Amino acid sequence: MEAGWPFLFKLHSPRNYVVGGGYFVRFTVMSSLLAWRAFGRKNGVAGMDELVGRIEKYRQRPQRSADLIGCNLLTEPFFFDEKDWIPIPSDWSPNIVRGRTYDTDSRLGNTLWRAVQERLSAQSILDEAQTPRFGREFLIRAKLGQGTFRTLVTDAYDGRCAVSGERSLSVLDAAHIRSHESGGPNLTPNGMLLRADIHRLFDDGYVTVTPEMRFEVSPSLRDDFGNGRVYYDFDGRELASVPARPSDRPSREYLEWHHEEVYVG
Repeated sequence: MEAGWPFLFKLHSPRNYVVGGGYFVRFTVMSSLLAWRAFGRKNGVAGMDELVGRIEKYRQRPQRSADLIGCNLLTEPFFFDEKDWIPIPSDWSPNIVRGRTYDTDSRLGNTLWRAVQERLSAQSILDEAQTPRFGREFLIRAKLGQGTFRTLVTDAYDGRCAVSGERSLSVLDAAHIRSHESGGPNLTPNGMLLRADIHRLFDDGYVTVTPEMRFEVSPSLRDDFGNGRVYYDFDGRELASVPARPSDRPSREYLEWHHEEVYVG
C-alpha cells in the first residue's frame, strides 16, 4: 500500500459492516511493548496485558511483550454511527482474514468509496482538497500523531541513537529538533532518535547537531554542572546513525533553528 491510501475497518463476522477507517502511513514491525508505549489505548485495548493476550489468541502460542508484531500505522481515523455502517461488498468472501484491496475504478470499489465519502461529508470531516493524497506528499501534509512520529523516527534510525549508537530501545526517544510547542511538525526530518539523557540535554540547549551532522556540546554544560565528560567525548563527532533515505535525514532548516533558538553555545 502507498502512504495515503484509505484503510477501512470491518467488524468480525457475522457483523459484516465497514464501520470507519483512516489513512495508511506505513507498515512496520515492533515489539508489543513499544507498540503500547507509542500508541497506548489507540491499539484498541485497555492495557499492555490485554494487547499481549490478543496476540496470544491469534497466534495460539504464548507471547511476551518483547515479541515482534506487525503494525499498520494509520492517521486521521474516523468512525461511523451504527446507523451509518456500510454493508461489505457483495464479493467479500468469508475466508478473507487479512483484508483485501478494492480499486475505485471498479463498480464495487467505487460504490464502497462513495458511501464512505458521503458519511465523511455528513460528519464535516471530508477535506476534498487533501484526500486522497499519496506517497511523500501525503506524509508532508498529513496530521501525524506523536505515536506515528516516534515509530517513523525509530525506523529511520534503525533503532539506534543518532549520537551514541545505543540500541536499547527502552531508553531511546524520538526527539523533535524544532519543538512541537514552537511549531515543529511530526515529520521524520524534524526528528532524531536520541538516548533519553542526550534528548534532555538537546531540549535544554546544552547540546546540538550541526547541519553537517556533527554533535556539538556547549561549554555551558561544564560551567553549569562542573561535569559532562561522557558527553564531551562525543563533541565534534559525526553522528553514529543517520537515516539511509535522504528524505528522512534531519532538515538543515530545523537544525539551524535549534542552533539559533535553543543551543546555549
